[in-house]
Amino acid sequence: MNRRLAWFLGALLVLSSALLITRESWLQGMGRMLVDTQPPRKSDMIVVLGGDWYGNRILKAAQLAKEGYAPLVLVSGSGYLYGNYEGDLAVPYAVSHGYSPEIFIKFRYPVTSTRQEAQMVVPELRRRGVKSYILVTSEFHTARAGRIFREIAPDLAGTVVATSSTVNWDNWWKDREARKTFLMEWTKTVTAMVGM
Repeated sequence: MNRRLAWFLGALLVLSSALLITRESWLQGMGRMLVDTQPPRKSDMIVVLGGDWYGNRILKAAQLAKEGYAPLVLVSGSGYLYGNYEGDLAVPYAVSHGYSPEIFIKFRYPVTSTRQEAQMVVPELRRRGVKSYILVTSEFHTARAGRIFREIAPDLAGTVVATSSTVNWDNWWKDREARKTFLMEWTKTVTAMVGM
């Protein structure tokens, strides 16, 4: 074995050992990089992003409206489920939890990504004269969604608010569903960064 190869293998062993020893710290850090949320502040409108099949986003948005953060909730209709746009299912769900149907605006359109969703929602916000908005999404989606909306609408004041966390970022790698969420969101984050 020549010297260069021995040095390379030794460096690789040291690096691998360091990564293994410090894995909890960098795994926690990588998980937390997906999260960028702010406290809610008074705005012109609340926007609920599509992609939540459990109702957490719509209920969080409705609660924020009830607390007076904005008078209306624009329910993004990005998904098409069993012949229904997501908003057509989300609004009745929120109403069944005691929220007034008058606060919701169903905004229906077919898209398959957060970027496409922002490209549809932002012109609608401008058309309605919105200058500030609260973007409600799942915690793991906040950093990417916030970046995309700020890029597309730098002129609008956006606050990103998360639903309650479904992932424990201190040890997400120990939970199967959290691992899937982490992998999917990082894949989407990297592809969004390279313009795919």
